[in-house]
Amino acid sequence: METRRTTVRDVRRANRSSLLTDLFHGGLQSRQQLAASTALSQASVSNLIGEMIEEGLVEEAGLVGSDGGRPRVLLRVRPGFRYVVGADVGETRVLVELYDLEMNRLAVSRLEHDDGPEQVAGRLLTGLSAVLDEAGVAPADVLGYGVGVPGVVGSDGVVDSQSTGWDSAPLGEMLRAGTEVPIFVENGAKTHGQAEMWFGAGRGARHVVVVMTGLGVGAAVVMDGRSYYRGANSNAGEWGHTTLVYDGDECRCGARGCLEAYIGSDRIAHRLAAATGEPYSKELLPRLLETPDLAPEAVAVFEQTAGYLGAGLADLINLFSPERIVLGGVTGSVFGARFLPEIRAAAARHALRRPYAQTTISICELGVDAVAMGAATLPIAQLLAEGGLPEPTDQILAFTPRQRRPGERARR
Repeated sequence: METRRTTVRDVRRANRSSLLTDLFHGGLQSRQQLAASTALSQASVSNLIGEMIEEGLVEEAGLVGSDGGRPRVLLRVRPGFRYVVGADVGETRVLVELYDLEMNRLAVSRLEHDDGPEQVAGRLLTGLSAVLDEAGVAPADVLGYGVGVPGVVGSDGVVDSQSTGWDSAPLGEMLRAGTEVPIFVENGAKTHGQAEMWFGAGRGARHVVVVMTGLGVGAAVVMDGRSYYRGANSNAGEWGHTTLVYDGDECRCGARGCLEAYIGSDRIAHRLAAATGEPYSKELLPRLLETPDLAPEAVAVFEQTAGYLGAGLADLINLFSPERIVLGGVTGSVFGARFLPEIRAAAARHALRRPYAQTTISICELGVDAVAMGAATLPIAQLLAEGGLPEPTDQILAFTPRQRRPGERARR
């Protein structure tokens, strides 16, 4: 087998990547700090940082005092060097957001759709144009457009989702035909997990499961703080379609007894309507979750749902033994915040004692924008991996954030 020799160019790119990753995830740092954290020589750091300052990728951002010497110059990735766009494709709506490289949100577009992939692609392109126009950003200045979608995503941006009726939908191809901006397509649970790992409740941990519950249910399993567990064909993470009850309620995917058939928002709302006598509507669940004094019938439904969710989390604990489980999604974050003790108690009843004792269950920190924010980080991950502007590529890249040093504060 032929092996590829490492070239000077490879080493230089790897060193630039290490410096950029430290700056992006570690915040303001001096050249001396970067040399210590990357194990590069002071001369190498100075040369490479000088290059990136000339390119406009890095900038000086103030001074910090040193022990008896001259103040040290602090550096950061320049926020306006390029921009990124992220989108969250929900069941009936599309959320598109524009960010700078400091992850400041600059523009937002919200659009409705009726689930067809062609219409969704059109809405995504409309949303992209809308946020760029609102912020006055040219397409050539956008590193990439990340899109988080329900279902299984192939490396070429082909989406399969039995629950929404998407059968090998070439979403990536449709988007690339309508814009010059590089396109990245990924499962929405994974982009949500990426956002929480970089900026939210997953920071600092190495083994994490970030779960999303809304109309659909999914999970992102993060290993060693660096990569998702994807399985042989990138299909892993469909936690919502694991079996909770043998031959139980029919799921949207066509199988029976799936976890999603019991903790999906629509199913919870139907149980609430039947128990309370209130008419069913999509607003029933969020309204009751915000009601301070619930009727006993509603409390019983919510406690039953907490039991279902806790049992599903126990499966994740027994399978993966994570340090943390983070509850997110439109429903999960609100429901979890109100019924977290009940969820933890149910997980404790169903999980093995030792792995449960070593796992914390918490609520996501980034709210409903997490999927779009995580999608926007996909092109940033490529920038960091390449040590600068990459060659054009259609590859869908996973994130590889640097683990922070003990006591180091993360930057938002």
